[in-house]
Amino acid sequence: MRFDLTDMRLFLTVVEQGSLTKGAETMNLALASVSERISGMESSLAAQLLERNRRGVTTTAAGDALVRHARLILEQVEQMRGELRGYGTGLKGRIRLLSNTAGLAAFLPYQLGRFLVAYPDLSIDLNERPSTEIALAIAEGRADLGVVADIADLAALETRVIAQDQLVVVVSEKHRISDQRSIAFADVVGEPFVGLSDAALEVHLGERAARLGRQIYYRIQLRRIEDVAMLVESGVGIAILSEASTKDLGQIGLSMVPLRDPWALRRLHLCARDFSTLTPNAGLLAQQLTEPKVAAP
Repeated sequence: MRFDLTDMRLFLTVVEQGSLTKGAETMNLALASVSERISGMESSLAAQLLERNRRGVTTTAAGDALVRHARLILEQVEQMRGELRGYGTGLKGRIRLLSNTAGLAAFLPYQLGRFLVAYPDLSIDLNERPSTEIALAIAEGRADLGVVADIADLAALETRVIAQDQLVVVVSEKHRISDQRSIAFADVVGEPFVGLSDAALEVHLGERAARLGRQIYYRIQLRRIEDVAMLVESGVGIAILSEASTKDLGQIGLSMVPLRDPWALRRLHLCARDFSTLTPNAGLLAQQLTEPKVAAP
């Protein structure tokens, strides 16, 4: 093969734009030059990459394979550039971490704080996503590590159990279920909800409601758990939260009723494509997150 990173970027642009002409415009290249480069790639690979028609272009099976590999290669190049730029500014490395709502609510903050204090030259890019999206991102190499619940398909990943997460229904003490020891999701899905905005947990609950042929009615969604608790206490609606995230609320007038559905008791996993091939920095973080836990003060 005799094509370079520019050729791969050009090919991806043409595929994303759906035509050689639009790809050429996006890359600020002449159409003839783009066509020549694509033809050169096909000759080098001895395989047709694109089907050309009046509406534009579509990828062949070989083209699909090239798209997959080109994206991985270019993402790795960008990661390398980011890490090397970090050395030039005194920042020695960044770790890409994804987490579901439960991990962010209770497990990760203390552990990440300890890690960042212990390694002052390292930084972490942390983003919240639903567990299923995290598993896919890790498999595709778009993040180093992920914290997910076991509802996700983890067959293609290596995983290590790091914690348990019980979902509870948070209600005011005057609510009809406040004195129950546990309750099924189906018995509360029709209630008005107070939810967390942009939270992966809300996506998961929406999927569970859809399986029952229902839809969750959110009267309001807020960013802070403390604010959610305040509105639940005042009777605006109910909430479903991770049990660990409710321990520090300190709210009088609230009851926590565990969900009895099997999916509501979840194990949190740390996942990676291959723990043995993690970067040294990501390996350090994985080691800390899987060590026996030291209780937060």
